[in-house]
Amino acid sequence: MARTVRDANLETRTARSRLKARGKPYYRVLESGLHLGYRKPLSGTGKWVARHYIGDQKYEVETLPAADDFSDADGVEILSYQQAQALARSRMVKRAHTAAGITGPLTVADAIKSYIQFLDSNRKSAQEAQYAADAFILPSLGKVEVEALTTDQIRDWHVKVSKTPARIRTKPGEKQKFREVANDPDAARRRKSTANRILTMLKAALNRVWRDGKVSSDAAWRRVEPFEGVESARVHYLSMPEAGRLINACDPDFRRLVRGALETGARYGELCAFLVSDFNADSGTLTVRQSKAGKPRHVILTAEGIEFLKSITAGRSGSASLFVKDNGDMWLPSHQAEPMDAANERAKIDPPINFHGLRHTWASHAVMNGVPLMIVAKNLGHSDTRMVEKHYGHLAPSYVADAIRAGAPRFGAEGATNIVALRG
Repeated sequence: MARTVRDANLETRTARSRLKARGKPYYRVLESGLHLGYRKPLSGTGKWVARHYIGDQKYEVETLPAADDFSDADGVEILSYQQAQALARSRMVKRAHTAAGITGPLTVADAIKSYIQFLDSNRKSAQEAQYAADAFILPSLGKVEVEALTTDQIRDWHVKVSKTPARIRTKPGEKQKFREVANDPDAARRRKSTANRILTMLKAALNRVWRDGKVSSDAAWRRVEPFEGVESARVHYLSMPEAGRLINACDPDFRRLVRGALETGARYGELCAFLVSDFNADSGTLTVRQSKAGKPRHVILTAEGIEFLKSITAGRSGSASLFVKDNGDMWLPSHQAEPMDAANERAKIDPPINFHGLRHTWASHAVMNGVPLMIVAKNLGHSDTRMVEKHYGHLAPSYVADAIRAGAPRFGAEGATNIVALRG
């Protein structure tokens, strides 16, 4: 049920009896584009009306059943204030469905489809959202009518997603494979974090159809809260010596790609999409034409990064892909997984790092070297510093850390061993 909008002048028959009779209804805003009105006659029972905004500063007024001024409400011919609100909202939903060409009940699958189309039309990457929907949302909730969704139903689904093992890439047509369930707290945290991200996407899709007036209430999913305290993942990044070992352990064509990731902090998909013309040697920048967020950006390069890109772009056509394999083929989705595993093994990186960890490596060392968080966020393509603070804020030079290390007590205890770590 949608939240009832309170109005001291309309919600009781006693309050309405004190209103002056007039031809113009007394209106109360229910939500954007929808008003509930009460028309007070000179005598007799008043009537409820719904006023719908139809665009171009115009409204249409629809007469609803009578108010419960003298008789008890029956929900059909005589409506209470709350019942009149519910009917006005349902009429608004019906109008929205008709305008959108929807002939049957709106399902979760319809809402997801509309949301994916919105992402595509706004130049945002819909691939990740489509994968999440196909894997986790549509099998359980796709056929459910949005109006029939309940809070308990969404909560149960959310918990179920958090307990589902991580999926392993499986060939089309084969039964989906899953990773073995790891019996440790961090594995459970990661699954709950994944469930939270998918819940956020589901809410975004449902909120979109609600704001468009295609459903009468958002209460069912608004009450569902994400798991708390599961987003503070420990970022895995390479030390500078490890990064050097990894680069040297790569095959030549993959080495260029790894070096590109470490010099730019760009995502794998962004690296694959770069053209030679995206590198501007004069300004020392690399242009990301379409990022995950759907907005272009310019990655600022170090002097070392500029020289590296000069070396791999010299004499090449501007329309050519910046990073290609030695045989001329492009790097495609998942092509980085096997060579990354091999490079980890050769370089003795323990624990092994995935390709996205190279982005974390760039960001972590930038923050530790004192680059302001806003600048790091801008180079990474984030609109603000929230994600950078979440993942890398603890690495930033800190007044508190400096003060503790300078002034905290030192007890002069001797070391328990003469073993020291070898660095570099």
